[in-house]
Amino acid sequence: MAWLLVGAALFVAFSNGANDNFKGFATVWGSDTLNYRQALLLATAATLTGSLVSLGLADALVQQFSGRGLVNQTAVDAPGFILSVALGAAATIWLATRLGLPISTTHALIGGLVGAGLGQSGGAVHLERLASNFLLPLLLSPILAAVLGVTAYRLLRRSPARRDCACVVAPQMTAAVAGQAELPVSRAALPSLVLAPAAECARLDTAVRLSVPRSLDRLHVLSAMSICFARAVNDTPKLAALLLAAHLLNAQVSISLIAAAMAIGGLLFAKRVARTMSQRVVRMDHAQGLTANLITAALVLLASKFGLPVSTTHVAVGSIAGVGASAHTLDWQALRTVVLSWLATLPLAATAAWLVAQIAQSSVLIG
Repeated sequence: MAWLLVGAALFVAFSNGANDNFKGFATVWGSDTLNYRQALLLATAATLTGSLVSLGLADALVQQFSGRGLVNQTAVDAPGFILSVALGAAATIWLATRLGLPISTTHALIGGLVGAGLGQSGGAVHLERLASNFLLPLLLSPILAAVLGVTAYRLLRRSPARRDCACVVAPQMTAAVAGQAELPVSRAALPSLVLAPAAECARLDTAVRLSVPRSLDRLHVLSAMSICFARAVNDTPKLAALLLAAHLLNAQVSISLIAAAMAIGGLLFAKRVARTMSQRVVRMDHAQGLTANLITAALVLLASKFGLPVSTTHVAVGSIAGVGASAHTLDWQALRTVVLSWLATLPLAATAAWLVAQIAQSSVLIG
């Protein structure tokens, strides 16, 4: 049973990596800033980094996803409880990944906890805690992200005309009379910063010249890495809780195994979900993608700080949809399909976990 549980927990992490690892780079690939291979390698590196520092930044999530407080103690202590949670969540995430649907691992784990709790003899779920501690953050976070996305795009649209170049212009020198000789004396104490089209910058005497589009591309990539980092910080403790709650491995080993499984899953099977988020829901330019990514990273890191189990998927899709709707580039049919998959995630995972719990109890009774 112990080794089966380890395998099930790692399968959840593997499926999570396949479904989630690339999501931070959806706007990067969609805007052709990087090709798929480049984006995937950077996404994997950022995910690994976030996983390895997650335990120190998000301890509260480990406790929440052990099941204590959500289901009664009798169910949590049952031999097959954690195994049922892991297999129910893993089956749901893997199915969605093969269909190319970006679902929430958080939703799948919550569904697994509910189904496993109800599937145990005498098990019960505390619905009030389920609503306040789990469902409320999951429902509000994509709405907040979408509102911020709409607002940010409207502010972006009001910005001045396109500036291709940022130039630092050297101080101007003028002539002044000192005694009998005319000597050059600087009248400008500091250089000035000029934002202008590239053709105009070329006519200026510039000390430093930067390409605005290229700088935005770099910021876009950094923002994508920050999302992958934030997502790993938020998700890794939830997955490690499957091992820690069963007292099989210590925290350091659990985090390391989960991080490795997530990385491998993303490297091997991320492309279907990546294509849905990058090319089907909405297509963005660089500035729009950067805006959506910064919103996502900020909200997910803030949630991790306060131990709120938000879904990076929901937040990322919410911010992308908000920007896309405001820019009139959103594919509403593709978005509708994604949202329907979100609605099906929790009940599907709960049903799968309940079935596993029933089979596990039957096996114990027969044994």
